[in-house]
Amino acid sequence: MLNIHNLSVSFGGESLFEEISFRLNPGDKVGLIGKNGAGKSTLLRLLSKEMRADSGVIASDKEVKVGFLKQDIDFEQGRTVLQEAYQAFQEIKQLELQLENINQQLAEREDYQSEAYNQFMVDLNDVTHRYEILGGYHYQGDTEKVLLGLGFKRSDFENNTETFSGGWRMRIELAKLLLQNNDVLLLDEPTNHLDIESIIWLEQFLKNYGGAVVIVSHDKMFLDNVTNRTIEISLGRIYDYNKPYSKYLVLRKEMREQQLSAQKNQEREIQQAERLIEKFRAKSTKASMAQSLIKKLDKMERIEVDEEDNSAIKVRFPISQQPGKVVVEGKGLGKDYGEHRVLENVDLMIERSSKIAFVGQNGQGKTTLARMIVGELEHTGELKLGHNVQLGYFAQNQADYLEESKTIHDLMLDAANETNRTKVRDILGSFLFRGDDVDKQVKVLSGGERNRLALAKMLLQPFNVLVMDEPTNHLDIKSKNVLKQALKSFEGTLVLVSHDRHFLQGLTEKVYEFRDGEVKEFLGDIDDYLEQRNAMDFRAIEKKSENGQGNSTEKKSKNANDYQNQKRLKAVKNKLGSIEKKITLLEGEIGEMDHELLMQYDKTVANPSFFDDYHGKKELLNQLMQEWENLSTELES
Repeated sequence: MLNIHNLSVSFGGESLFEEISFRLNPGDKVGLIGKNGAGKSTLLRLLSKEMRADSGVIASDKEVKVGFLKQDIDFEQGRTVLQEAYQAFQEIKQLELQLENINQQLAEREDYQSEAYNQFMVDLNDVTHRYEILGGYHYQGDTEKVLLGLGFKRSDFENNTETFSGGWRMRIELAKLLLQNNDVLLLDEPTNHLDIESIIWLEQFLKNYGGAVVIVSHDKMFLDNVTNRTIEISLGRIYDYNKPYSKYLVLRKEMREQQLSAQKNQEREIQQAERLIEKFRAKSTKASMAQSLIKKLDKMERIEVDEEDNSAIKVRFPISQQPGKVVVEGKGLGKDYGEHRVLENVDLMIERSSKIAFVGQNGQGKTTLARMIVGELEHTGELKLGHNVQLGYFAQNQADYLEESKTIHDLMLDAANETNRTKVRDILGSFLFRGDDVDKQVKVLSGGERNRLALAKMLLQPFNVLVMDEPTNHLDIKSKNVLKQALKSFEGTLVLVSHDRHFLQGLTEKVYEFRDGEVKEFLGDIDDYLEQRNAMDFRAIEKKSENGQGNSTEKKSKNANDYQNQKRLKAVKNKLGSIEKKITLLEGEIGEMDHELLMQYDKTVANPSFFDDYHGKKELLNQLMQEWENLSTELES
């Protein structure tokens, strides 16, 4: 599908990668990994032809369609969910405009025998035929089915996209990629800002997807569940293995150990040959043997060991001063966005040195409560901070607040005060900004580098209560591990919003679950929380119905009903499949009638039963779509 040969790219005289080559085949699910700034997002932009390489070739089969999901989604203001999803069908939408224009011309003109009128009729036939081939008569139904499958309700379809959170907007973009029937999917950090439910859907979609996929992600669980191949960019080279991420790490370590062992054996052989050369060189009887050994050494291909990039950030979060025993207290807290109530009557008490995780689906109020605590949002109820509390806040989009026109060093100096101004370079060095790197402008940094810089800047302000909202977005796996250790050592109070189970394990001692406007407290770390909810992992929690949380008596009842449940599940699936076939058949019939109406208007008007039949089919289609939605909801529950 795609053949990449000797690709090289550099920025500002620094090489990102040199002469890398690999091939993408149908069914490849590639995890593209590497440190922040290694060139992962750049490689995706090259594959999507958004930018050109300095040298090398990207060859593709004829008419290969490539879909690219970027880190940052930029929707046009004012479009509804449906209108944005319809952007997947740009040619169909253009044909609709052409059809509208042609029909308007035909309605207004009376020169029926003219050549111009005849040409309009020819154009109408050609455009209608193309419209039909592209699926113009059923693309709207397909779009609605996909959006419903992704968790949207019909009542959401006419809402503007800007009223939805980042995770829901990501689903709209994913729906567009699905509807486009691309051959290759390029996904840059697709799980950022997604809740667990969204990640589950994306995993299932990618597993069943027949084309090639290249994923940039730092979510270890996601990579292991989806990929069958790993390509790592490290120090300008790539390492390509047909293994998912965790198995790749094991294999890579084994291969490097083999290389080290072979290199040591070769070094011993070389040293022994050199000693013999020195010994025989001066003896005339052994001179020919010495020359033979020299030639052998010259021809020997030296074994090289793959270089490892072991640089990692160094983070320490010191507390500014000791606060009172209670650092945050809230009573009857609530928050509405227009008519939508996110939180209602929430009571909250956070004590000094607590480490708390906020978990739950997108839109349930985790970020809202975090912003209420740091004073960014107005709310109902009473919320007060304790004695001597100094807040540090890291927002989901903290990196967006960095001034792009400034250099890294200048940005830090502007944020520093008299007590820590002299430590700016040391702090930057601990976040891997060293030497000339500090003179780079912020606008040239990758997403991960910006996140590191935002963390470094935060350390310049005093705090003893730290509120962090998805701090691991864009951070590579090594940096996430270092950040986790720093937060474990933090002696202050930590409130952490995250969907990353691996990051949360062993880090917090309380979990606040956000669900249906309420906040419920669970004692223990994330694993204790999962055990209390009787779930294997986060994903099971998001999928569970309320009836699945009961006591031992309920579990026995559930076991007794398993057989009936399986029978019902099979019946619902069969009925759903039957309805989908009917919908497809009915949409085809309506499409043919639309075509007949366009091409033979006079004849159809003369037939009184035509419109009765037409409207009857439309009504039946609406009924079937509603029944399909109800059954789909039942199947999910």
